Amino acid sequence: MTCNRIDPFVTIGTATAENTQYWRWGDDNLFPYALSMLSRRSTIHRRIVNDKADYIAGKGIAFDRDNSPLASLIEPINGTGETLREVIAKLAFDKCLMGNAFLEIITDEKHSFLALFHQDATRCRLAKEKQHVILHHDWMAYDPDKARRLPLYPNFEKAADGTLRTMIHYKDYEPMFENYGVPAYLSGINASAIMYKTDRWNISRLDNSFQLSGIMMLDAEIDNDREAEQILRGAEARFAGNPGQVMFLVKGMSEGESSKFIPISTAHEGDWKDLHAQAASDIVVAHSWFRSLSGLDYVAGFSSERILLEYEIALNTVILAAQGQLLDPIKGVIEQLFGADASSLEIVNRPPASVKPAYMMVWEARKADGLDYDPADPAQQHYIGNLSKSSSL
Repeated sequence: MTCNRIDPFVTIGTATAENTQYWRWGDDNLFPYALSMLSRRSTIHRRIVNDKADYIAGKGIAFDRDNSPLASLIEPINGTGETLREVIAKLAFDKCLMGNAFLEIITDEKHSFLALFHQDATRCRLAKEKQHVILHHDWMAYDPDKARRLPLYPNFEKAADGTLRTMIHYKDYEPMFENYGVPAYLSGINASAIMYKTDRWNISRLDNSFQLSGIMMLDAEIDNDREAEQILRGAEARFAGNPGQVMFLVKGMSEGESSKFIPISTAHEGDWKDLHAQAASDIVVAHSWFRSLSGLDYVAGFSSERILLEYEIALNTVILAAQGQLLDPIKGVIEQLFGADASSLEIVNRPPASVKPAYMMVWEARKADGLDYDPADPAQQHYIGNLSKSSSL
C-alpha cells in the first residue's frame, strides 16, 4: 500500500539528490537537532536567542520608495506573502541558534521577479563537493529519493517548474570548522544544560511538595520475595511521590522495633541556587549579550538608562554587524541580477526604551535610533518637544 506524501519544502528544488555525499554536521550529523532541543529546555538561553534574533531583525525594512524597481522586488518578498523583515527574522533566529542560516533565491531566466525563502537550517547539509546544499526533512532517516539539492550562489540550476534557484549559506566563522559555522554561545552549552537540570530539580521538589527524602523501614512478616515486592510497590504507589524521593525497605524487625522513617537531609540547597545564578550569568557572557536586554535584571527595578546604554553597545558591537552579514548578500543579488540600486535598503533599528530629551532634534533622534538622517532636511530640524503627540519619527 502506498500513500502520497506532502512535499515538506515550501519550494521545489532539483528532483533528486541521488547518492551525493554530504558533510556531517556534528559527529552524528544531528548537532542542529541537539541545539534546537537544548533551546527548548533552557529558559534563559531561549530568551537570549529570541531577543537577540529580534533585535537583529529590527522593526522593519527601510528603502527608497521612489526607486520603483527596488520596491517591486521586495514587496512582498515571496509568493507566500512574507515580508523581507519576516524572512530576515527567521534567518537571524537560525544564525543565533545554530551559527548557520540558509536562504533560497528564486528567479527566472529573464530575471523578471525575485523570491526569497528561508529554509530551516536543521534540514540543510553541505554536499561533499561543496557546490550544493542538500535538503531533507529527517536526517535521522536520510533517503536520497526524498531529498532536494540546490546549488550555492552564484550558481543557479533550473527546477522542474522552470524557475532558476540557488542557495546562500550564512555561517559564523570558527577556526577548524570549514563547512559549517559554530554558534557564538558554544562555550556556554554546559551552562544551558545546568539551567535545564536545576529547573528540573525544582520541578521534582514541587511534585514532592518539598517533602524530605529518606528511607522508610517497614516492619512486616513475609514468607517470600514476592510478598515483599507487593508490599514495596503498594507503599511506593501511595507514599513515595516522585520516584527516588523515598526508598522503602522491608525487613523483619526485632522485638520492640517498628516501622520507622530515616530522613536524608541536605545542607546544599544554597549551592543549587548559586549554581543556577552562575549558569545564567555564564549564558549571557557566552552569547556576547547583555543582562538588561535579556530580562534578567527586571526584578531589581526597571532602569531605562542602563537598558539604553547596553542597547547602544549591543547595536554597535553585535546588531549592526549581524544585520550587515544578512542583508549585504541580498543587496548583492538585487544589484547583480536585476541591476537595481539596493544601497538604500536597510534594517530599521529602534531601542527598547525611549527617553529622548525635548531639546533633541529629529535628525539627532533618528541617528540615535540607527535610522537614516539628514541634518540639512528642514523636516528633521524640529525639536522633539515641539512635535505633536501624533507625529512619528
